[in-house]
Amino acid sequence: MAQIEREHNSLIHYATWHEYLGVHQAPDGSGWWYREWAPAAQALSFIGDFNDWDRNAHPLTKKEDGVWEVFVPADSYPIRHGQRCKVQVTHADGKTQDRIPACIRRVVQDPQTYDFAGQIWCPEDTFTWTDQDFQINSQEAPLIYECHIGMAQEEHRVGTYREFADLILPRIVETGYNCLQIMALAEHPYYGSFGYHVSNFFAPSSRFGTPEDLKYLINQAHQKGLTIIMDLIHAHAVKNEAEGLANFDGSGGQYFHEGTRGHHPGWDSKLFNYGRPEVRRFLLSNLRYWLEEFHIDGFRFDGVTSMLYHHHGEGVSFDHYDKYFDAGVDEDAILYLQLATELSHRYTAHSILIAEDMSGKPGLCRTHEEGGVGFDYRLAMGIPDFWIKTLKHQRDEDWNLHDIWHELTNRRLQEKTVAYAESHDQSLVGDKTLAFWLMDKDMYFHMQVADKNANIDRGMALHKMIRLLTLALGGEAYLTFIGNEFGHPEWVDFPRQGNDWSYQYARRQWSLADNPDLKYRQLWQFEKDMLRVSKENELLTQGPAHLLHLDTHNNVLIFERAGLVLLFNFHVKNSIPDYIFPLNHAGSYQIILSSDAPETGGHDRVDTELEYFTQPTKYGPRMSVYLPNRTALVLKKKK
Repeated sequence: MAQIEREHNSLIHYATWHEYLGVHQAPDGSGWWYREWAPAAQALSFIGDFNDWDRNAHPLTKKEDGVWEVFVPADSYPIRHGQRCKVQVTHADGKTQDRIPACIRRVVQDPQTYDFAGQIWCPEDTFTWTDQDFQINSQEAPLIYECHIGMAQEEHRVGTYREFADLILPRIVETGYNCLQIMALAEHPYYGSFGYHVSNFFAPSSRFGTPEDLKYLINQAHQKGLTIIMDLIHAHAVKNEAEGLANFDGSGGQYFHEGTRGHHPGWDSKLFNYGRPEVRRFLLSNLRYWLEEFHIDGFRFDGVTSMLYHHHGEGVSFDHYDKYFDAGVDEDAILYLQLATELSHRYTAHSILIAEDMSGKPGLCRTHEEGGVGFDYRLAMGIPDFWIKTLKHQRDEDWNLHDIWHELTNRRLQEKTVAYAESHDQSLVGDKTLAFWLMDKDMYFHMQVADKNANIDRGMALHKMIRLLTLALGGEAYLTFIGNEFGHPEWVDFPRQGNDWSYQYARRQWSLADNPDLKYRQLWQFEKDMLRVSKENELLTQGPAHLLHLDTHNNVLIFERAGLVLLFNFHVKNSIPDYIFPLNHAGSYQIILSSDAPETGGHDRVDTELEYFTQPTKYGPRMSVYLPNRTALVLKKKK
């Protein structure tokens, strides 16, 4: 940091390499500058529609810092908005390749040849932001709606930024979420990669519309009070040389490690060399670009475990603290992550930074002053795996409440966690959503409100209980994936050769949640009620939960958090008419949420209008309630 500030004045100013590299119009309008960092290249030539792809017209000149540049005068070769461009790179051995400029702001694919090319993007009408009054509410727990723009519409096609803004944002707000986490935002050549194999780090995916369309979406989200979190892929990049950065200057390295260290064996992608200052500056500039250009409010850093360790976490069991600090740690990556979190928090004071780390590395979500990496939250990746294993391998009768309590509370309380019962990982082909694990094919035939089906009754009851328990017990923030809030019956499978390029499973069937005759709408109603109770009572911001009662005979779990008392009866058949349990605070209580309410698909066995009073005993206050099987209740002390 001291070196950066000495040489570049500030970290924020340091992260402006994208304003120097790439294609930029001269301030006086006399032409365009194009610059590219390619230290090992023998020659570069700027080509495109503007010079009829003449490889001899605009050769670049190499400077001492490994940056090449050329000026294209406007009077002889006018560059215009929408024109395509590339750069011909000559390697040291004389081999030539046509590449896409590394910092290009837009990339488009030819519908006939399928070839990707950079596109000059300088529209006459620039976007006008109207979100000046939006501020990230740092006192409010993030309730995160994870989404994918392309698959967010019901039609069999790719959805757009503007459609999402106009049609989906109102649903998210109505449900009660306050954060929108957008996946697959940076350009990627293969749609089915879910955006994980990024090729062009400064280009929003053109599949969903223009950069202005994305700005429209974010502007609308801010006006509705939604914080925008971007899924940031800085852990790796696509290995494609035609579309991405791999072997850009012909050295076999440059942005990435050379040889096997530069290849991720599990992901078949390239691994950045964080020890190289230019690579760090490129990535830091990319982070600032999204913050500045698109008003992004925070990032979910993907693949952090892979970044933190030379072994990428593969085949390693983190069962001892020594494994977090041994020779397997990539200190270059930690340096980059510390700089990245510092930059984001300096540029946007309350930006939300989430680490996708399955290792549980200590200090990841602590400040730099404490020796930490600087993230605000880590994903509780073990929770959804736990629920899937439980549903897959255990009968309901065999659920162990001690295991459930341990899994949902097993975290360092000094480091905040995003809890989730399922995310996109559980929705993709090869896995199943919670709803599908619980109800399977019966979801296709027995989801009418009037239909009585024991498997659907069980599935809906447990779906609600699992989500409420995960939210209330598992962390300091909560997340769900688009459609799972109403038990979407389909997995996610993008068009590919194996499914005849079908969009059948790359969409969301909102009509199911909109139909009052279907139980999907009841699940959605419970989600709304659950999030309302969480927000109104600041459930996730007032410290961890405290266990009040755990009954393995009746499979009852009761705990207190943020002044609320939460009761869960997981028993398959025991409904207990006079269930007595201890409380910390005497007084009268009211049920403010019941998973058995008829409007959310329950059996209406609980009278939520009753007032419940504690009774004094020599052991402290006790309360008696009717606690039906497969039901969750939330009680609140009356003033």
